[in-house]
Amino acid sequence: MNEIKRGTGEQFMHNTVQWLTERGVSLLGSRVLSVRGRKSGELRSNPVNLLTFEGERYLVAPRGQTQWVRNLRVAGEGQLRVGRRIETFRAAELPDDEKPALLRAYLKRWKFEVGMFFNGVDAKAPEEKLREIAPNHPIFRIIA
Repeated sequence: MNEIKRGTGEQFMHNTVQWLTERGVSLLGSRVLSVRGRKSGELRSNPVNLLTFEGERYLVAPRGQTQWVRNLRVAGEGQLRVGRRIETFRAAELPDDEKPALLRAYLKRWKFEVGMFFNGVDAKAPEEKLREIAPNHPIFRIIA
């Protein structure tokens, strides 16, 4: 699956969220994710929304198979940052059958921001529809 490219407005919002989060202002759970590049070995950073669900924390990839997803799969670990607070973590990718409830919770909280990447699916979608889109949206459990 190809990575979805950002438009000018979306890139501006992306950069703004990252800039604010790096300075300690978390917007609805935003974090700056840093993961080692699978080819370069350099830290690569991207703003993400950290979902807390039933006492666990997750990273959901609304745009699909992005570079941060590919890098996290290879590295198996990363850092989450808000301001000066940096948390190192390990990650475990979830199988598709564990994703529907998490996708529902994610869409309920951030549909206004990421809904365009879910092709009309929202938090009120039937379980079957969430299972159908699950392969398109990698989800990682954060392991402290």
